[in-house]
Amino acid sequence: MAAHRCSRSALLLILCGLTLFTAADSQETTVNGGHHASAVENQQTATETAEQTTEQPAVEERRWEATEVEEATPDDAAADKQDSPVPETVVPSSVPQPKDDFQEELVIRPLHSGDIYASFQFRTVWETDFSRGNKVSHYRLFPKSLGQVISKFSVRELHISFTQGYWRTMQWGQPFQPAPPGAELWVWFQDSVTDVDSTWKELTNVLSGIFCASLNFIDSTNTVQPSASFKPLGIGNVTDHRFLRYATLPREIVCTENLTPWKKLLPCGSKAGLAVLLKSEKLFHSSFHSQAVHIRPVCQDWECKTTSWELRQTLNVVFDLHTSAQGKREWSLFKMFSRTLTEACPLASSSKIYIDITDNPEGEQFEVSPATPLLSQASVLGDRRTFSVYDLTQQITFGTVRSLNLLIRWKSSEGDMLRPLLHGERYVAGYGLQTGEIHTLMYNYHPYRSFPVLLLDSVPWYLRLYIHTLTVTSKGKDNKPSYIHYQPSKDRVRPHLLEMLVQLPPNSVTEVTVQFERALLKWTEYTPDPNHGFYVGSSVISSLVPSVVAMDTNSTRERPLFSSFFPCKEESSYFVRVYTEPLLVNLPTPDFSMPYNVICLTCTVVAVGYGSLYNLLTRSFQIEEPNPGLAKRIANVIRKMRGVPPL
Repeated sequence: MAAHRCSRSALLLILCGLTLFTAADSQETTVNGGHHASAVENQQTATETAEQTTEQPAVEERRWEATEVEEATPDDAAADKQDSPVPETVVPSSVPQPKDDFQEELVIRPLHSGDIYASFQFRTVWETDFSRGNKVSHYRLFPKSLGQVISKFSVRELHISFTQGYWRTMQWGQPFQPAPPGAELWVWFQDSVTDVDSTWKELTNVLSGIFCASLNFIDSTNTVQPSASFKPLGIGNVTDHRFLRYATLPREIVCTENLTPWKKLLPCGSKAGLAVLLKSEKLFHSSFHSQAVHIRPVCQDWECKTTSWELRQTLNVVFDLHTSAQGKREWSLFKMFSRTLTEACPLASSSKIYIDITDNPEGEQFEVSPATPLLSQASVLGDRRTFSVYDLTQQITFGTVRSLNLLIRWKSSEGDMLRPLLHGERYVAGYGLQTGEIHTLMYNYHPYRSFPVLLLDSVPWYLRLYIHTLTVTSKGKDNKPSYIHYQPSKDRVRPHLLEMLVQLPPNSVTEVTVQFERALLKWTEYTPDPNHGFYVGSSVISSLVPSVVAMDTNSTRERPLFSSFFPCKEESSYFVRVYTEPLLVNLPTPDFSMPYNVICLTCTVVAVGYGSLYNLLTRSFQIEEPNPGLAKRIANVIRKMRGVPPL
């Protein structure tokens, strides 16, 4: 009986083991079959995509044309949705989507002079609210230092730039992001701010520490409140200029200590993505360098029901043909930045490089290698531009060497540059150190259309303007401004502010002149090098310039960042802001060597005269007897031995 029971138990155990093994085998077969099916589907999808790319190379161009001004119809959207491959994985709806996004772009434009223009654009968008007193504690992509500044000082918009050099408009064309030489700062505050001046002063001190700049020198003597210029670039157009402050420091020097904190604001820093190219020793060895930070609220959807904060960091640099390229008309990423690209920023949803080939449609002027089949068109500053696009998020862009080094080699130096329609210049006339005259020239190169421009001049208080001498002439005739706003200065309190709306005739030069008198400063108000002169900030010319191509203002459409910053009101115009040269004015300067001469003479008189008198009064005189001779000393010794008094 015991043996029978043991045999029955053994049979039961064997049957259970066979059942479990069969179930596990069937489950593994199902899983492997699913993976094999997915792999087959993926291989088929990849094969179909490769065949479509091989048979229809125009698909890439059509995909790029979707970034143009024309709006896509629902039928086109449905067709694109059908043609696009089905994603392999579907994100569950329960997973929260991130409310912030980061994009990076580099635009390279070969200039006709042989120089090359590189423009970096870094855009961070975050759906949050700083304006209602909400305490934001978690930061992912948006820099915490700037977020705290927005929240603490109730900032609506903030625009700051640091520029070294002057942009040569007639040689290089219009830049994507204009900026005056030195430092520029203009801020729109919320209407809840009660004391704007104190908030402005504290904000400049904080920004001075963040960007390691001399913004703490901004005070009431160089701050103005424009009434018509510098309207908000974000949503919620506030027209109350009491909450606007604008200031410039034309003598501010831009160097490595300003670039380092600027790069630290990026999500990837300078460790990955396009920011690895930002090498200070190369950037500052250039003809022009400008870095800026723009913060503004933007719409998140079509109906603008939700808003987001946009942080746009821009860096523009122009490399000189002779200093950077040793006179050779050949450029590459390694020659410009001493580095190549190996990967995109992992936190960026889009990372692209655009090369402007508008003036090189057939490749007769220069060639770009490696070549790319992706092309893009965009309306930039009133002109339809064509770009070669390199998508850094695609591994095929880097090739087998895992490195991207774009090369631009010029074939011919022929070709004409499209002359800008609006240009401005400024200079000081007169002789002597008592009076002078400021001349501002505004050029309208449009052959048949006139357009209005808004001119802003901020002149320091030590140049006392004679506003009754203000004249505006065009083609030898008086041109009466349709709007004038003038705020006189107060000595050591505030500068002059002059704003004018002037109509520029077609193909003309409009000259604005005003006379001034130089003030005599206190000796403590002069700079350490007073004979170098005193700087006057650039004039600002703002206008809607006529254009053949309309500029799209739809911020939700996918398009390059450099074409979507400034708004446009008319379909036939685009917004342009032009800065003139800063002025260097000499003031009546005393001879600061005279105090040195007086000090030297006084010290000499004191040392000779008082020193001798003090010597006579304090020195003690004593009569010293001469030493006796040897015979006398011997005689005195003998007399002493005999008890006789010495001689």
